Amino acid sequence: MPPHAHAPLPERLRPRTLGEVVGQQHLLGEGMPLRIAFESGQPHSCILWGPPGVGKTTIARLMADAFDARFIAISAVLGGVKDIREAVEQALLARDGLEQRRTIVFVDEVHRFNKSQQDAFLPHVESGLFTFIGATTENPSFEVNSALLSRAAVYVLQPLTEDDLRQIVTQARAIDAVPPLQAEAEQRLLAYADGDARRLLGTLETLAVAARVQRQPEITDDWLLKVLGERLRRYDKGGDQFYDTISALHKSVRGSDPDAALYWLVRMLDGGADPRYMARRLVRMAAEDIGLADPRALRMSLDAAEVYERLGSPEGELALAECVVYLAVAPKSNAVYKAYNEAKALVKKDGSRPVPMHLRNAPTQLMKDLNHGQGYRYAHDEADGFAAGETYLPEGMAPPGFYRPVERGLEIRIAEKLRQLAERNAQARGGG
Repeated sequence: MPPHAHAPLPERLRPRTLGEVVGQQHLLGEGMPLRIAFESGQPHSCILWGPPGVGKTTIARLMADAFDARFIAISAVLGGVKDIREAVEQALLARDGLEQRRTIVFVDEVHRFNKSQQDAFLPHVESGLFTFIGATTENPSFEVNSALLSRAAVYVLQPLTEDDLRQIVTQARAIDAVPPLQAEAEQRLLAYADGDARRLLGTLETLAVAARVQRQPEITDDWLLKVLGERLRRYDKGGDQFYDTISALHKSVRGSDPDAALYWLVRMLDGGADPRYMARRLVRMAAEDIGLADPRALRMSLDAAEVYERLGSPEGELALAECVVYLAVAPKSNAVYKAYNEAKALVKKDGSRPVPMHLRNAPTQLMKDLNHGQGYRYAHDEADGFAAGETYLPEGMAPPGFYRPVERGLEIRIAEKLRQLAERNAQARGGG
């Protein structure tokens, strides 16, 4: 039955058939995975993973309609084990009652359920009592129990494109739910929605009410700005979008692209990321990806963090931008990063080799009597401050060669210095 004219706009425009769904054609188009699942006549448990407002609940409801199944919705934010028990009871009644219907149990924000709550679904999914559909904005690899994950197909939903969102605006206009929109206002509205149909529909409804009250015959860009205030963007400060974006920033710095690095930095700041967190990540990038190719990068990242602490937002954000550009254009080396990881791996698997006697500390007479420190050569007393031929590794341990400078930036000179010292060691040991 079509929704009442006074129903909320999202309900009036909710798709009633698979063909009315806007977006997600990589899953719902002809020959695509979810379309095949709908046409198979046999529902299967699945997890719909994607950002807010992209159709997860709609697809689950359409799946129930397609299979003439009873639809039971549970919110993991508000629900608990009691709701799961009630869903099991209803599924039993539907299966064993006069109608003998299938049941689809839809769990919104399934990642909010803890392990024991998620485990409660397992026996009923395995027995076929109901088909489980979970919706999540978080990576199910981390947030959904492996046992449940192994029994459900994972479908990844994408943010809606501008064309998708424009189609929704056209649908709203077709039922006279909103006044006409100027092209500039429509474009701003689409950017404001940021791929989220729910956000778009909610905003359209707000604009429609405001236009009615203010007798606004057309939605102009200026009027839209007055109604919406400062444009805000959806930003998931703790989820996958957050980590995907910081990953893009880090990879842009590593790839020496200052424009891309600035873009992702501003995206994160604009979206509400804590600038202090950004400063910490810049320090990490300087240490991991630039290292000794340009030691000034680490100092600059620490200075940028200090400047932000003194100035705050928005003035202090310029220091972060300056640092990001410097890191992006600086010569790159992960030689120390790799050397450190190799050293950690060796120490983890190797035995606790004793410290050579000549390197041991000898603060007491007893230790001196036990030959601690005997034979140690004080480098500052040697020519050029280097004790050629001296060894500093445990006895019997071959030089591991952890640190391999790259031929970029300051590490070119470091590599040359290490080659010279290696030659002097070889000569002093009689090897050259």
